[in-house]
Amino acid sequence: MKVIVLGAGIVGVTSAYQLAKAGHEVTVVDRQPGPALETSFANAGEVSFGYCSPWAAPGIPMKAMKWLFMKHAPLILRPKLDMAMLSWMARMLSNCTFERYAINKSRMLRLADYSRIALADLRAETGIAYDERMQGTLQLFRTEQQLDASAKDVKALAADGIPYEVLDRDGCIRFEPALKHVRDKIVGGLLTPKDETGDCFKFTNALAAKAEALGVRFAYGTTIKALDVEAGRVRGIITDRERMSAEAVVVALGSYSPLLLKPLGIRLPVYPVKGYSLTIPITDASRAPESTVMDETYKIAITRLGDRIRVGGMAEISGYTNDLGLARRSTLEYSVTDLFPGGDISRASFWSGLRPMTPDGTPVIGGTKVAGLFLNTGHGTLGWTMSTGSARLIADLVSGGQPEIDAKDLAISRYG
Repeated sequence: MKVIVLGAGIVGVTSAYQLAKAGHEVTVVDRQPGPALETSFANAGEVSFGYCSPWAAPGIPMKAMKWLFMKHAPLILRPKLDMAMLSWMARMLSNCTFERYAINKSRMLRLADYSRIALADLRAETGIAYDERMQGTLQLFRTEQQLDASAKDVKALAADGIPYEVLDRDGCIRFEPALKHVRDKIVGGLLTPKDETGDCFKFTNALAAKAEALGVRFAYGTTIKALDVEAGRVRGIITDRERMSAEAVVVALGSYSPLLLKPLGIRLPVYPVKGYSLTIPITDASRAPESTVMDETYKIAITRLGDRIRVGGMAEISGYTNDLGLARRSTLEYSVTDLFPGGDISRASFWSGLRPMTPDGTPVIGGTKVAGLFLNTGHGTLGWTMSTGSARLIADLVSGGQPEIDAKDLAISRYG
Protein backbone atom coordinates (compact mmCIF):
# COMPACT_ATOMS: atom_id res chain seq x y z
CA MET A 1 0.00 0.00 0.00
CA LYS A 2 0.87 3.65 -0.20
CA VAL A 3 1.41 4.72 3.43
CA ILE A 4 2.10 8.17 4.90
CA VAL A 5 3.78 8.41 8.29
CA LEU A 6 3.28 11.72 10.06
CA GLY A 7 6.30 12.65 12.16
CA ALA A 8 10.05 12.06 11.75
CA GLY A 9 10.94 11.50 15.39
CA ILE A 10 12.15 8.16 16.69
CA VAL A 11 8.65 6.62 16.59
CA GLY A 12 7.88 7.87 13.08
CA VAL A 13 11.22 6.84 11.58
CA THR A 14 11.20 3.35 13.11
CA SER A 15 7.61 2.93 11.88
CA ALA A 16 8.56 4.00 8.37
CA TYR A 17 11.49 1.58 8.31
CA GLN A 18 9.37 -1.39 9.36
CA LEU A 19 6.56 -0.47 6.96
CA ALA A 20 9.06 -0.28 4.10
CA LYS A 21 10.46 -3.67 5.08
CA ALA A 22 6.90 -4.99 4.92
CA GLY A 23 6.75 -3.91 1.28
CA HIS A 24 4.78 -0.67 1.48
CA GLU A 25 5.47 2.55 -0.41
CA VAL A 26 6.20 4.96 2.45
CA THR A 27 6.42 8.73 2.74
CA VAL A 28 7.33 10.49 6.01
CA VAL A 29 6.12 14.07 6.50
CA ASP A 30 7.56 16.45 9.08
CA ARG A 31 7.66 20.22 9.55
CA GLN A 32 11.32 20.14 10.63
CA PRO A 33 14.26 20.17 8.16
CA GLY A 34 15.45 16.72 9.28
CA PRO A 35 14.73 13.76 11.56
CA ALA A 36 14.64 13.79 15.38
CA LEU A 37 14.70 17.56 15.83
CA GLU A 38 12.02 17.83 18.51
CA THR A 39 11.38 15.45 21.45
CA SER A 40 13.84 12.85 20.11
CA PHE A 41 16.71 15.34 19.86
CA ALA A 42 18.29 15.37 23.34
CA ASN A 43 16.31 13.03 25.57
CA ALA A 44 17.81 11.31 28.60
CA GLY A 45 19.42 8.55 26.51
CA GLU A 46 17.87 5.69 28.52
CA VAL A 47 16.60 2.60 26.76
CA SER A 48 14.72 1.35 29.80
CA PHE A 49 13.27 -2.08 29.12
CA GLY A 50 13.08 -2.91 32.83
CA TYR A 51 13.01 0.55 34.37
CA CYS A 52 9.68 1.62 32.92
CA SER A 53 6.78 2.57 35.14
CA PRO A 54 3.62 4.64 34.83
CA TRP A 55 3.85 8.07 36.41
CA ALA A 56 0.33 7.41 37.68
CA ALA A 57 1.15 5.34 40.75
CA PRO A 58 -0.14 4.85 44.29
CA GLY A 59 1.06 7.69 46.50
CA ILE A 60 1.79 10.05 43.63
CA PRO A 61 -0.95 12.59 44.53
CA MET A 62 0.59 13.09 47.99
CA LYS A 63 4.12 13.16 46.58
CA ALA A 64 3.05 15.70 43.98
CA MET A 65 1.82 18.05 46.70
CA LYS A 66 5.20 17.79 48.41
CA TRP A 67 7.14 18.24 45.16
CA LEU A 68 5.35 21.50 44.37
CA PHE A 69 7.10 23.08 47.36
CA MET A 70 10.59 21.64 46.78
CA LYS A 71 13.36 23.89 45.51
CA HIS A 72 14.56 21.19 43.10
CA ALA A 73 11.18 19.71 42.28
CA PRO A 74 10.73 16.82 39.82
CA LEU A 75 7.21 18.13 39.06
CA ILE A 76 6.28 21.65 38.01
CA LEU A 77 2.60 22.45 37.54
CA ARG A 78 1.43 25.62 35.81
CA PRO A 79 -2.35 25.21 35.74
CA LYS A 80 -4.45 27.12 33.22
CA LEU A 81 -7.99 27.16 31.93
CA ASP A 82 -7.32 24.35 29.49
CA MET A 83 -9.93 21.60 29.41
CA ALA A 84 -7.49 19.19 27.78
CA MET A 85 -5.02 19.70 30.64
CA LEU A 86 -7.67 19.39 33.36
CA SER A 87 -9.22 16.29 31.78
CA TRP A 88 -5.81 14.65 31.39
CA MET A 89 -4.87 15.37 35.01
CA ALA A 90 -8.18 13.96 36.27
CA ARG A 91 -7.69 10.78 34.25
CA MET A 92 -4.13 10.44 35.49
CA LEU A 93 -5.26 10.72 39.12
CA SER A 94 -7.86 8.00 38.50
CA ASN A 95 -4.99 5.68 37.49
CA CYS A 96 -3.12 6.19 40.79
CA THR A 97 -4.42 2.98 42.36
CA PHE A 98 -2.61 -0.30 43.00
CA GLU A 99 -4.94 -2.12 40.59
CA ARG A 100 -4.50 0.34 37.72
CA TYR A 101 -0.76 0.62 38.34
CA ALA A 102 -0.32 -3.14 38.05
CA ILE A 103 -2.31 -3.29 34.80
CA ASN A 104 -0.54 -0.31 33.22
CA LYS A 105 2.95 -1.40 34.25
CA SER A 106 2.34 -4.88 32.88
CA ARG A 107 1.35 -3.39 29.51
CA MET A 108 4.45 -1.22 29.49
CA LEU A 109 6.79 -4.08 30.41
CA ARG A 110 5.26 -6.29 27.69
CA LEU A 111 5.89 -3.68 25.01
CA ALA A 112 9.30 -2.70 26.40
CA ASP A 113 10.55 -6.30 26.43
CA TYR A 114 9.30 -6.77 22.87
CA SER A 115 11.18 -3.60 21.95
CA ARG A 116 14.35 -5.00 23.54
CA ILE A 117 14.20 -7.92 21.09
CA ALA A 118 13.28 -5.66 18.17
CA LEU A 119 16.16 -3.25 18.86
CA ALA A 120 18.67 -6.10 19.05
CA ASP A 121 17.39 -7.44 15.72
CA LEU A 122 17.52 -3.99 14.14
CA ARG A 123 21.04 -3.36 15.39
CA ALA A 124 22.18 -6.72 14.00
CA GLU A 125 20.65 -6.15 10.56
CA THR A 126 21.75 -2.53 10.11
CA GLY A 127 24.99 -2.22 12.07
CA ILE A 128 23.89 1.23 13.31
CA ALA A 129 26.20 2.85 15.89
CA TYR A 130 24.76 5.40 18.29
CA ASP A 131 27.03 5.50 21.40
CA GLU A 132 25.19 2.43 22.59
CA ARG A 133 25.91 0.56 25.83
CA MET A 134 24.21 -2.52 27.29
CA GLN A 135 25.07 -2.16 30.97
CA GLY A 136 21.73 -1.62 32.67
CA THR A 137 19.96 1.09 34.68
CA LEU A 138 20.54 1.75 38.36
CA GLN A 139 17.59 3.36 40.14
CA LEU A 140 19.39 5.08 43.01
CA PHE A 141 17.77 5.56 46.40
CA ARG A 142 18.93 8.24 48.83
CA THR A 143 16.54 7.16 51.64
CA GLU A 144 15.35 3.92 53.20
CA GLN A 145 11.79 5.00 52.46
CA GLN A 146 12.55 5.07 48.71
CA LEU A 147 14.16 1.64 48.95
CA ASP A 148 11.12 0.20 50.75
CA ALA A 149 8.73 1.80 48.21
CA SER A 150 10.50 0.00 45.35
CA ALA A 151 8.81 -3.24 46.47
CA LYS A 152 5.84 -2.64 44.14
CA ASP A 153 8.22 -2.33 41.16
CA VAL A 154 10.12 -5.45 42.20
CA LYS A 155 6.81 -7.33 42.35
CA ALA A 156 5.85 -6.21 38.84
CA LEU A 157 9.28 -7.05 37.41
CA ALA A 158 9.17 -10.51 38.96
CA ALA A 159 5.62 -11.13 37.69
CA ASP A 160 6.69 -10.34 34.11
CA GLY A 161 9.98 -12.22 34.26
CA ILE A 162 12.13 -9.10 33.89
CA PRO A 163 15.62 -9.52 35.46
CA TYR A 164 16.40 -7.24 38.40
CA GLU A 165 18.64 -7.00 41.45
CA VAL A 166 18.16 -5.04 44.67
CA LEU A 167 21.53 -3.59 45.72
CA ASP A 168 22.88 -2.20 48.95
CA ARG A 169 25.24 0.78 49.03
CA ASP A 170 28.33 -1.32 48.22
CA GLY A 171 26.48 -3.07 45.42
CA CYS A 172 25.63 0.28 43.84
CA ILE A 173 29.29 1.30 43.97
CA ARG A 174 30.38 -1.98 42.38
CA PHE A 175 28.00 -1.27 39.50
CA GLU A 176 28.88 2.44 39.26
CA PRO A 177 32.40 2.93 40.72
CA ALA A 178 32.23 6.73 40.52
CA LEU A 179 29.60 6.67 43.29
CA LYS A 180 32.35 5.83 45.80
CA HIS A 181 32.96 9.59 46.05
CA VAL A 182 29.43 10.11 47.42
CA ARG A 183 28.76 6.80 49.20
CA ASP A 184 27.23 8.52 52.25
CA LYS A 185 24.49 10.05 50.08
CA ILE A 186 23.00 6.72 48.96
CA VAL A 187 21.41 3.74 50.73
CA GLY A 188 20.82 1.33 47.85
CA GLY A 189 19.36 0.82 44.43
CA LEU A 190 17.35 -1.30 42.02
CA LEU A 191 19.32 -2.61 39.04
CA THR A 192 17.64 -3.64 35.79
CA PRO A 193 20.59 -5.23 33.94
CA LYS A 194 18.93 -5.64 30.53
CA ASP A 195 18.48 -1.89 30.07
CA GLU A 196 20.61 -0.03 27.53
CA THR A 197 21.69 3.50 26.69
CA GLY A 198 22.26 5.37 23.47
CA ASP A 199 21.96 8.63 21.57
CA CYS A 200 18.42 8.73 20.17
CA PHE A 201 19.26 11.54 17.73
CA LYS A 202 22.18 9.60 16.23
CA PHE A 203 20.11 6.44 15.99
CA THR A 204 17.13 8.12 14.33
CA ASN A 205 19.28 9.86 11.73
CA ALA A 206 21.16 6.67 10.91
CA LEU A 207 17.93 4.69 10.60
CA ALA A 208 16.36 7.39 8.42
CA ALA A 209 19.26 6.90 5.99
CA LYS A 210 18.65 3.14 6.02
CA ALA A 211 14.94 3.76 5.40
CA GLU A 212 15.74 5.98 2.42
CA ALA A 213 17.84 3.15 1.01
CA LEU A 214 14.69 0.99 1.21
CA GLY A 215 12.78 3.58 -0.81
CA VAL A 216 11.18 5.68 1.94
CA ARG A 217 10.66 9.30 0.87
CA PHE A 218 11.04 12.06 3.47
CA ALA A 219 9.09 15.29 2.95
CA TYR A 220 10.82 17.63 5.39
CA GLY A 221 9.87 21.26 5.95
CA THR A 222 6.25 20.37 5.28
CA THR A 223 3.42 21.47 7.60
CA ILE A 224 0.51 19.07 7.97
CA LYS A 225 -2.77 21.00 7.81
CA ALA A 226 -5.38 18.24 8.04
CA LEU A 227 -6.22 14.62 7.43
CA ASP A 228 -8.14 13.98 4.23
CA VAL A 229 -11.09 11.73 5.12
CA GLU A 230 -13.98 10.73 2.89
CA ALA A 231 -16.85 8.35 3.67
CA GLY A 232 -15.22 7.12 6.85
CA ARG A 233 -11.89 6.28 5.22
CA VAL A 234 -8.62 8.19 5.17
CA ARG A 235 -7.60 9.27 1.68
CA GLY A 236 -4.39 11.07 2.53
CA ILE A 237 -3.33 14.38 4.06
CA ILE A 238 -3.43 18.07 3.21
CA THR A 239 -0.20 20.02 3.72
CA ASP A 240 0.90 23.59 3.17
CA ARG A 241 2.36 22.43 -0.16
CA GLU A 242 0.01 19.85 -1.63
CA ARG A 243 -2.57 17.17 -1.07
CA MET A 244 -0.89 13.79 -0.64
CA SER A 245 -2.90 10.61 -1.26
CA ALA A 246 -2.48 7.37 0.66
CA GLU A 247 -4.30 4.15 1.50
CA ALA A 248 -3.11 4.32 5.11
CA VAL A 249 -1.84 7.08 7.40
CA VAL A 250 0.12 6.55 10.62
CA VAL A 251 -0.01 9.45 13.09
CA ALA A 252 3.25 9.61 15.04
CA LEU A 253 3.23 13.29 15.94
CA GLY A 254 3.79 12.93 19.66
CA SER A 255 2.11 15.69 21.69
CA TYR A 256 0.63 17.23 18.54
CA SER A 257 -1.32 14.11 17.55
CA PRO A 258 -4.54 15.08 19.42
CA LEU A 259 -4.69 18.46 17.65
CA LEU A 260 -4.74 16.79 14.23
CA LEU A 261 -7.31 14.18 15.28
CA LYS A 262 -9.77 16.45 17.08
CA PRO A 263 -11.61 17.68 13.93
CA LEU A 264 -12.44 14.03 13.18
CA GLY A 265 -14.07 13.58 16.58
CA ILE A 266 -11.22 11.37 17.82
CA ARG A 267 -10.45 12.29 21.43
CA LEU A 268 -6.90 11.17 22.07
CA PRO A 269 -5.93 11.75 25.73
CA VAL A 270 -2.33 12.71 25.07
CA TYR A 271 -0.94 15.87 26.67
CA PRO A 272 2.53 17.47 26.52
CA VAL A 273 4.67 17.13 29.64
CA LYS A 274 7.87 19.08 29.21
CA GLY A 275 11.22 17.59 30.12
CA TYR A 276 14.68 19.12 30.20
CA SER A 277 18.21 17.92 29.61
CA LEU A 278 21.84 18.97 29.87
CA THR A 279 24.60 17.51 27.71
CA ILE A 280 28.00 17.79 29.39
CA PRO A 281 31.43 16.83 28.00
CA ILE A 282 33.27 14.29 30.18
CA THR A 283 36.47 15.76 31.62
CA ASP A 284 37.25 12.97 34.13
CA ALA A 285 36.02 9.49 33.20
CA SER A 286 36.65 8.16 36.72
CA ARG A 287 33.95 10.49 38.04
CA ALA A 288 31.40 9.79 35.30
CA PRO A 289 28.67 7.11 35.23
CA GLU A 290 29.25 3.94 33.22
CA SER A 291 25.60 3.57 32.19
CA THR A 292 22.39 5.21 33.49
CA VAL A 293 21.83 6.26 37.07
CA MET A 294 18.27 7.30 37.90
CA ASP A 295 18.25 9.72 40.85
CA GLU A 296 14.96 8.71 42.46
CA THR A 297 14.76 11.81 44.66
CA TYR A 298 14.68 14.23 41.75
CA LYS A 299 13.49 11.81 39.01
CA ILE A 300 16.56 12.68 36.94
CA ALA A 301 18.50 10.27 34.71
CA ILE A 302 22.26 10.66 34.36
CA THR A 303 23.51 8.72 31.34
CA ARG A 304 26.87 8.05 29.71
CA LEU A 305 26.76 8.73 25.94
CA GLY A 306 30.24 8.21 24.55
CA ASP A 307 32.36 11.15 25.66
CA ARG A 308 29.34 13.03 27.06
CA ILE A 309 26.96 12.84 29.98
CA ARG A 310 23.27 13.40 29.32
CA VAL A 311 21.26 14.61 32.31
CA GLY A 312 17.52 14.51 31.72
CA GLY A 313 14.30 14.62 33.63
CA MET A 314 11.57 16.59 35.38
CA ALA A 315 7.94 16.94 34.44
CA GLU A 316 6.53 20.36 33.72
CA ILE A 317 2.82 20.51 32.96
CA SER A 318 2.39 23.86 31.25
CA GLY A 319 0.82 23.18 27.86
CA TYR A 320 2.47 23.60 24.49
CA THR A 321 5.26 25.89 25.70
CA ASN A 322 8.87 24.98 25.05
CA ASP A 323 10.77 27.80 26.71
CA LEU A 324 13.93 27.06 28.73
CA GLY A 325 13.49 27.83 32.43
CA LEU A 326 16.75 28.59 34.23
CA ALA A 327 15.35 27.14 37.47
CA ARG A 328 15.01 23.78 35.70
CA ARG A 329 18.65 23.95 34.63
CA SER A 330 19.60 24.53 38.25
CA THR A 331 17.85 21.29 39.26
CA LEU A 332 19.65 19.25 36.60
CA GLU A 333 22.97 20.75 37.60
CA TYR A 334 22.32 20.05 41.27
CA SER A 335 21.52 16.37 40.73
CA VAL A 336 24.50 15.58 38.50
CA THR A 337 27.07 17.54 40.53
CA ASP A 338 25.77 16.08 43.78
CA LEU A 339 26.28 12.49 42.58
CA PHE A 340 29.08 12.93 40.04
CA PRO A 341 31.07 16.03 41.06
CA GLY A 342 33.88 17.30 38.92
CA GLY A 343 32.26 17.81 35.50
CA ASP A 344 32.54 21.09 33.61
CA ILE A 345 28.96 22.37 33.87
CA SER A 346 29.93 25.64 32.19
CA ARG A 347 30.28 23.76 28.87
CA ALA A 348 26.86 22.09 29.08
CA SER A 349 24.16 22.58 26.45
CA PHE A 350 20.58 23.03 27.72
CA TRP A 351 17.47 21.68 25.96
CA SER A 352 13.78 21.00 26.49
CA GLY A 353 11.22 18.85 24.72
CA LEU A 354 7.52 17.98 24.97
CA ARG A 355 6.84 14.38 25.95
CA PRO A 356 3.49 12.99 24.70
CA MET A 357 1.96 11.52 27.87
CA THR A 358 -1.16 9.40 28.26
CA PRO A 359 -2.99 9.36 31.61
CA ASP A 360 -2.12 5.68 32.17
CA GLY A 361 1.45 5.86 30.87
CA THR A 362 0.86 3.38 28.06
CA PRO A 363 1.22 4.46 24.42
CA VAL A 364 -1.66 4.35 21.95
CA ILE A 365 -0.94 1.95 19.08
CA GLY A 366 -3.48 0.69 16.59
CA GLY A 367 -6.37 1.61 14.34
CA THR A 368 -9.14 4.16 14.80
CA LYS A 369 -12.80 4.54 13.83
CA VAL A 370 -11.55 5.95 10.52
CA ALA A 371 -10.56 3.14 8.17
CA GLY A 372 -6.89 3.26 7.23
CA LEU A 373 -5.99 5.72 10.00
CA PHE A 374 -3.56 4.37 12.60
CA LEU A 375 -1.95 5.79 15.73
CA ASN A 376 1.54 5.26 17.13
CA THR A 377 1.90 7.93 19.77
CA GLY A 378 1.67 8.76 23.48
CA HIS A 379 4.91 7.08 24.56
CA GLY A 380 5.72 9.75 27.15
CA THR A 381 9.27 9.42 28.49
CA LEU A 382 9.69 6.02 26.81
CA GLY A 383 9.52 6.77 23.10
CA TRP A 384 13.17 5.79 22.63
CA THR A 385 12.69 2.65 24.73
CA MET A 386 9.49 1.45 23.04
CA SER A 387 10.01 2.72 19.50
CA THR A 388 11.33 -0.43 17.83
CA GLY A 389 8.63 -2.71 19.25
CA SER A 390 5.92 -0.14 18.54
CA ALA A 391 7.14 0.08 14.94
CA ARG A 392 6.87 -3.67 14.45
CA LEU A 393 3.36 -3.64 15.90
CA ILE A 394 2.14 -0.82 13.69
CA ALA A 395 3.66 -2.42 10.58
CA ASP A 396 1.82 -5.65 11.34
CA LEU A 397 -1.46 -3.85 12.04
CA VAL A 398 -1.28 -1.68 8.90
CA SER A 399 -0.45 -4.78 6.85
CA GLY A 400 -3.41 -6.65 8.29
CA GLY A 401 -1.19 -9.25 9.94
CA GLN A 402 -1.18 -10.75 13.44
CA PRO A 403 1.18 -8.91 15.82
CA GLU A 404 3.74 -11.01 17.67
CA ILE A 405 2.48 -9.74 21.05
CA ASP A 406 -0.99 -8.82 22.28
CA ALA A 407 -1.71 -5.25 21.18
CA LYS A 408 -5.47 -5.01 21.74
CA ASP A 409 -5.14 -3.16 25.06
CA LEU A 410 -2.82 -0.59 23.49
CA ALA A 411 -5.48 0.73 21.09
CA ILE A 412 -7.39 3.97 21.59
CA SER A 413 -10.53 1.90 22.23
CA ARG A 414 -9.33 1.31 25.80
CA TYR A 415 -10.46 4.86 26.61
CA GLY A 416 -14.04 4.12 25.57
